[in-house]
Amino acid sequence: MAMEGYRGFLGLLVSALLVGFLSVIFTLIWVLHYREGLGWDAREPEFNWHPVLVVTGFVFIQGIAIIVYRLPWTWKCSKLLMKAIHAGLNSVAAILAIISLVAVFDFHNGKNIPNMYSLHSWIGLTAVIFYILQLLLGFFVFLLPLAPVPLRAFLMPIHVYSGLLIFGTVIATALMGVTEKLIFSVKNPAYSTLPPEGVFTNTLGLLILVFGALIFWIVTRPQWKRPKEPNSILLQPNGGAPEVVEGSTATHFGNMDKSDAELTSEAAARKRNVALDETGQRSTM
Repeated sequence: MAMEGYRGFLGLLVSALLVGFLSVIFTLIWVLHYREGLGWDAREPEFNWHPVLVVTGFVFIQGIAIIVYRLPWTWKCSKLLMKAIHAGLNSVAAILAIISLVAVFDFHNGKNIPNMYSLHSWIGLTAVIFYILQLLLGFFVFLLPLAPVPLRAFLMPIHVYSGLLIFGTVIATALMGVTEKLIFSVKNPAYSTLPPEGVFTNTLGLLILVFGALIFWIVTRPQWKRPKEPNSILLQPNGGAPEVVEGSTATHFGNMDKSDAELTSEAAARKRNVALDETGQRSTM
């Protein structure tokens, strides 16, 4: 099936990949050139893992995981395979986010710096917690065929909305963290005088923002949504919006109602035959 506006999608996809990759490169240059490099010794190099892993995993990889269903080259792949890829990318992002938290807590404890006092830390930790909960929900409800179909249909809009909300929160938290680090670390010359490190890292923040905006635009265009599977059924939970359920679960759900449908068809046929007989008797009389 051809994608509507394929050239536009391809242009935005390439732009998102380029901007996201540049964000990772800029983060590495920042910590390797302007900061003290990378290490794991409860000093500044250990803290530097925090921005590197957050931008690489929590921003870039999570963004790719969000739009993986939109790639038209994957539409011929089974939905189960795409769910596994989606879950795998999000799992990698979650692992990198957790390691980044370990690095910053270990650095703070080694330097006797208080933990969890800034708004950046509050929102960041909250985002990680909800991201892990979102990952577990998707794994047990959507990837594994354990949840009943009506429950999956009910939770799907919540899953989609919360995923975008968490991603937007991560983008905002990353920008807060970059600014906080510059204010605390760039002293001579002062950050307010626009030193090279300040300008370079501000550019990194703009790249992160543009990457987030591109991901949001790609994932919210209805014409670029993955087509429905041929063996899908449409559910409408509690009077809400219809929800598509694909694969073997849908087939199984349909087979449960097959006998009822056959009985209904037979009853309707009998009624039609009776009506035709009555009509024929009246015409003869």
